[in-house]
Amino acid sequence: MVRAQKVQRSKQGTTAAAPLRRSARRTMSDADYAALAQFRYQLRTFLAFSEAAAQHAGLTPQQHQALLALKGVAGPDAASVGEVAKFLLIRHHTAVELMDRMAKLKLVNRTADPQDARRVRLRLTAKGEQKLRALSKIHLEELRAASPALSRILRAFRTKAR
Repeated sequence: MVRAQKVQRSKQGTTAAAPLRRSARRTMSDADYAALAQFRYQLRTFLAFSEAAAQHAGLTPQQHQALLALKGVAGPDAASVGEVAKFLLIRHHTAVELMDRMAKLKLVNRTADPQDARRVRLRLTAKGEQKLRALSKIHLEELRAASPALSRILRAFRTKAR
């Protein structure tokens, strides 16, 4: 007998199987499948929009995500490469390569951590801030437009859980 499992991310970015919760073992209705399908559709639609917007701004989708990570996760403080890697669900060396490319494009600045010279701190440049601001504005507009459909779907999930 095969046991139901879900995939979880570990701290190292690898995946491990974990048993599903009991509530996830309940019988699925046609409405459950329809809600999940609509939710996935809304996610894919937003991601397709986001990828196209990043490319239109002259960035890869991953570069856009990195700009958002640097601004959103670190706030006014500088972020480390490890923090960016964790946010983007990528390995540290992949994040280093991404930051190398972004530094060449003058989107980020690197500085040595004053507490630990082995660590590099990353900040957005004015160019990086400008690109992120423009992209974030149109992303918020897109989310506001999708909000009614997403709210309906999420309400359906909440009422089913009770």
